[in-house]
Parts: sequence; structure tokens; C-alpha cells
Amino acid sequence: MSNTIRLKPLFHPGRLLVTPEALEKLRANRIPVISVMLRHIAGDWGIVSADDRAQNDLSIAAGLRLLSIYPLPDGARIVVVTEWDRSNTTIELIGQLVARNEPQRPPASAHACYPQWPTINYPVRRCA
Repeated sequence: MSNTIRLKPLFHPGRLLVTPEALEKLRANRIPVISVMLRHIAGDWGIVSADDRAQNDLSIAAGLRLLSIYPLPDGARIVVVTEWDRSNTTIELIGQLVARNEPQRPPASAHACYPQWPTINYPVRRCA
């Protein structure tokens, strides 16, 4: 009997998208994109929290979004996200994901166009 392990895909990942920064980081760390994808579709979620791991396991059957995070040897982290409809799977650096989801602030010169909200210090009442 051979010592190889056969990975069984748990879901269809759809179209593969890799950001240029993530691809560059994977190449610099000598990690093939296919190895990241194989881990993800086999249910190895990497270093996600226990709650995210449980959510991923439920999401396979329920058809919800799937998330994996893998640390790289140089300390960077790769995030892999498969959309709820399994249309595509995106590999990106974790910093890109955070930056993309941050709210955009208007430029300093644009403050005249936006209302200025007054700052009020409301008293805090504690319940006994």
C-alpha cells in the first residue's frame, strides 16, 4: 500500500482568482497556488478560529461563503474565499482583504460638502 493521501474535494471552487500581490508572495515563498487550493477544497481551513471552522463545515452543505487563512513562511497570511454561490474562489493577502473592506474616507478638502456632526458627551448611567 502506498503512503499517499487522496484528498477528496468537498465543494466546487468555481473560477480561481488570484491577486497579483498574493501570487507574488506565494512565489516568493515557493508555494504553488494549486497546493493552497487543494487544502481549501479538501476542508483544511488553515488558521481560522474554531467558530469560523465550524461555520465553514456547515457552509459546505448550506451553500454559504467559505473562508481559509494560511500563514506563509515569511509571516504573511493568505486568505482564500469561496463565494456562497461557488462562482469563484479568490486568493489574496490578508492585508488586501482588510483594506478593501475599510470604509472610504472623503479627502480633507471635501469636508465642506459633508455635514459636520456635533460631538456631545452623553452622561453614562450604570445599572446596579
